[in-house]
Amino acid sequence: MKYKTLQDINDAKEVISCPGDTLLETIKAKGLSQSDLALRMGRPLKTINEIIMGKAAITPETAIQLERVIGPSAAFWLSYEKQYRLDLAEIAEAEKLLNEAEWLLNFPLLAMKKLQWIDFENTIISKMEAILSFLSISGTEGFEPVYQPKFQYADFRTDSHGLSNKFAIASWLRKGELQAYELNIAPYSASTFKENLKKIKSLSINQPDDFFAQLTMLCNEAGVKVVHTPCLPGASLHGSTHWEKDTPVIQLSNRYKRNDIFWFTFFHEAGHILKHGKKATFIEGLQHTQESMKKEKEADEVAIEYTLTHEQETEIRSYFPLSRPSDLNRLAEKYNTHPACIMGRIARNNVKLNQQGWALGFFKKIELG
Repeated sequence: MKYKTLQDINDAKEVISCPGDTLLETIKAKGLSQSDLALRMGRPLKTINEIIMGKAAITPETAIQLERVIGPSAAFWLSYEKQYRLDLAEIAEAEKLLNEAEWLLNFPLLAMKKLQWIDFENTIISKMEAILSFLSISGTEGFEPVYQPKFQYADFRTDSHGLSNKFAIASWLRKGELQAYELNIAPYSASTFKENLKKIKSLSINQPDDFFAQLTMLCNEAGVKVVHTPCLPGASLHGSTHWEKDTPVIQLSNRYKRNDIFWFTFFHEAGHILKHGKKATFIEGLQHTQESMKKEKEADEVAIEYTLTHEQETEIRSYFPLSRPSDLNRLAEKYNTHPACIMGRIARNNVKLNQQGWALGFFKKIELG
């Protein structure tokens, strides 16, 4: 859009000219009145007057008649009309965007620009255009009908580390959609996914430097897309699962960048794919309906099976407090998990950790770029 400021809009209003202005000048130069033109064109005088006033548009039929009666070409009149109507629409749209400027305050625009998701100049209209294009909606009124159904939940909740803002969440989800669109993978196979989850379990324990590349490859082989979408302020999400037609998509934020949380989140989202199929978009970290809470618990159970089972956790508790790091490593090896998964689960379930100082070292920081 060429109009970026209120001054641009006011300037445009001063200079804009409708085809009727030129039409009136032309017939005067030829010594014709509006009545003469109407008679020669076989059109009502009212129609000619409305065209001159800019109230009625010049149609292709009218343009052809004008070409024959007063010239110049029909293409000239149609082009003039098209540009005039476009200018009017752009002026009206720019004014609308300026009047809706408060809507922008809902979005973490600077964070999105820093992540290079959007770009904009420091004007309201430029910012509005950037966010609307990113969300792929033509106006602010399109936000609720397009994005509210994606949430599947009544409202949002906060946690002690950040707010859940539906506008930030919608932006985060949209970025994940765009990332997923770029991936071409095999058709989804539930059996292959289940088989590859066993290999991914080993990745979660050993966690080589290229673990995320291996993780995405194993998921892609099974027809599951995995994308990493960095957190946005106001979107306190760890992950989500949605379906792109017949292809499941796991979107991970790597919130807190901690290995135990990352892996629990991944297996949780995998659980939604295995247990619940295409029925809904699942977003971990929001307030749920009773039905969705049941599905969240079912997905949690899948994550628990792949990280540390209830039975294993019960047995491990009997060993606490531990004396040295080697004791934790021994337990992790015995129960085929990562030490951080043990520490995360024990801490989450309110078991006092007498050795927190050295235990925290097992929470490996994950950087996904």
